[in-house]
Amino acid sequence: MIEINWEEFKFFKQYSTKKSDNFEVLLDFLESYCKMTSPKEMFDTMINDEVAQLMLRKREMHTLEDLEKHLYKGFNAKRS
Repeated sequence: MIEINWEEFKFFKQYSTKKSDNFEVLLDFLESYCKMTSPKEMFDTMINDEVAQLMLRKREMHTLEDLEKHLYKGFNAKRS
């Protein structure tokens, strides 16, 4: 787990196509800039940061499962 560097986040956000949604930018930041690929690692990082906790609460995400549902909401895998 890392600490979120909000100064680096602000720089990253300048070039984001999702500037209007800080939470989506944060997810992209953790995935792209911080090289996180695991939802658990992302959730653990966010749950240990006050600002990120507020973002999670605002979206009523209280568990790892809530974050996973959000991350994979558009994923529609078909099984054979």
